[in-house]
Amino acid sequence: MTRTALVLGAGMVGVSCALALQKRGIAVTLIDRKEPGRETSYGNAGVLAASSILPLNNPSLYAKITGYLGNRHPALNLSWARAFSRPGWLLRFLWEARPSQAKARIVALQALTASTVERHRALMAEAGVSHRLRETGTIKLWRTEAGHDAARAEHDFLKRHGIESQILDRQGISGLEPSLNPIFPAGLLIPCVGSVDSPGAVTAAYAALFAERGGRIEQAAITGLARNGTGWRASTVTGSFEADIAVVALGPWSGDLLKPLGLDPWLDVERGYHRHLKPQAGTGLSRPIYDVDGAYYLAPMEQGFRVTSGVDLSFRDAPDEHRQIDSATASAREAFPLGEVVGETWRGARPTLPDSLPIIGEAPRNPGLWLAFGNQHIGFSTGPITGELIAAMACGEKPPIDPMPFRPGRYIR
Repeated sequence: MTRTALVLGAGMVGVSCALALQKRGIAVTLIDRKEPGRETSYGNAGVLAASSILPLNNPSLYAKITGYLGNRHPALNLSWARAFSRPGWLLRFLWEARPSQAKARIVALQALTASTVERHRALMAEAGVSHRLRETGTIKLWRTEAGHDAARAEHDFLKRHGIESQILDRQGISGLEPSLNPIFPAGLLIPCVGSVDSPGAVTAAYAALFAERGGRIEQAAITGLARNGTGWRASTVTGSFEADIAVVALGPWSGDLLKPLGLDPWLDVERGYHRHLKPQAGTGLSRPIYDVDGAYYLAPMEQGFRVTSGVDLSFRDAPDEHRQIDSATASAREAFPLGEVVGETWRGARPTLPDSLPIIGEAPRNPGLWLAFGNQHIGFSTGPITGELIAAMACGEKPPIDPMPFRPGRYIR
């Protein structure tokens, strides 16, 4: 019987795992080198993406690949040195974009994202941060007349999967967001999507709730993980910690800890950037908006209006590359009356796997070692359901959704 657990990683996924295990009466120690919510979970657009059911590598990727590979689109910056260092990963990513592969992954992603807003709403109420939640949807926007067809196609796709959306013309967009400059002839409102005004603060509030309920939080760099009899021991720069089970939820750093155990997941990294800008006086947004052609989110945040960049496929720890965030900032200024930049440009890294699905489950050949990473750009959204999956399986309960699509054995032998 599991009585104690180590959760390694204090982002949204790790904190959610800690809370879910704690709810089942398990004494949990949460360990991270930084304070909860200060890495990947800090820098996203704060979107609770209940409609993000289409894998990044879907069949439409093939038509766009020339522009992407030539770094001619702000949605992607590809480091060729990085690509050539792991050619098998890139080829598998492209292979997984086939229509025959995409259908099952859409089903899996919908199961993972369907309860996103509901689960966060409940946790925010428990953590006393319900005021940070907006349930006003999100709007996708297109800058050309061709956007009408794109909006219709996405509307029809979502409708086939039971997700409501509303096609907008220029007047409809202005009616919902009058502060936007009238440069978008087409849009799509997706009402089921939620958002928050500070994803880092929400993650920290969940961690505080965990601590209030008796959970232990240790801020220390993790240097190793090893089996300890029938349990597990995590070594850190300040000492070691032991428990019956361990959960690795270190996002893009998960592979660093697992490789010494002979576990080498096909894990790669999507880097991303954000900047905060002040809105001009008398302007505002009621919800995050996504400029499809500009490849950025503009989201109202506690710190200002957050502009996020496209995906930067470079080495995880390579120097910053600001081409995309500079482009996104310029595009956002065309769309909205923004003022001065507030603070520094932020860079983070998201964990990604070739099939656009996370790894959630027990590690092969290592009883009691549970893995929860690879949630890509929806980790903040899907942290709570990931935590429930891990806790249910670790405690021998029926999981809330089918865990098979996320099994670690897909990429760890």
